Amino acid sequence: MTEIRNRTLWVTGASSGIGRALVLRLAEHNNFVIASGRRREALEELQQLAPTHIRILDCDVADDSGMASTFERLKDLTDHLDTVIACAGTCEYDDDLQLDTTMYRRVFDANFFGVVNTLHCALPLLAVSASPVFAALGSLSSLVPFPRAEAYGSSKAALDYFLASVRGDVCHTNLKVVLIRPGFVDTPLTAQNDFDMPFLISAEQAAEYIEVGLARRKSIIDFPLRLSLPLRFLGFFRFLWFRFCTPKISRIRTLRKS
Repeated sequence: MTEIRNRTLWVTGASSGIGRALVLRLAEHNNFVIASGRRREALEELQQLAPTHIRILDCDVADDSGMASTFERLKDLTDHLDTVIACAGTCEYDDDLQLDTTMYRRVFDANFFGVVNTLHCALPLLAVSASPVFAALGSLSSLVPFPRAEAYGSSKAALDYFLASVRGDVCHTNLKVVLIRPGFVDTPLTAQNDFDMPFLISAEQAAEYIEVGLARRKSIIDFPLRLSLPLRFLGFFRFLWFRFCTPKISRIRTLRKS
């Protein structure tokens, strides 16, 4: 099976990028999809592309207090959720080891605590489904430590551990917990990167990888394979990563003195 059909799904981060591509792909396959994001105008434009299959729910998953009211609005749209795909996230780099804790918190709020808030909000509705699935968007960057990615990579590594721990906690239930780890995907977020992105794929290709992986009941969905395989290898043999790879990537030549 390579498609998801006739299910009720909630996709966060649907205003653009992978989340948006996923919503459209799932709507094409006769699913009822609730699309969430912070930009209501972008969500309304998305809904117009498949108005019978898409409903919108604007929210900021990083806003703890706001997510309490989101649950009530979610219940107005559906009495159950079969699948939740948490795609909301951000990326900021720490140039020259500025170690700006405000920036670190901003990245963790979106990439980590946003997923925690999403699961907290969705869990009562997932519990009603016969075969519930909770999936969240991590990153292949959590496999090896990239220079400048202290905030972003750490947030994704924390998400990796969080989902694995949740998977252990719910092992006696029917909840399927899925970690999605894409490589470089052509989105408005990655368009800001000022470095080469090997094996870059489109958001539509990423959405296909994700749907196929979920349909096949995978617990970890890594893609593309030509990037995930070498990174997995280097994750096991980190001395090779630090010996041959990071010297080519790092931009720091001297430490800051003030």
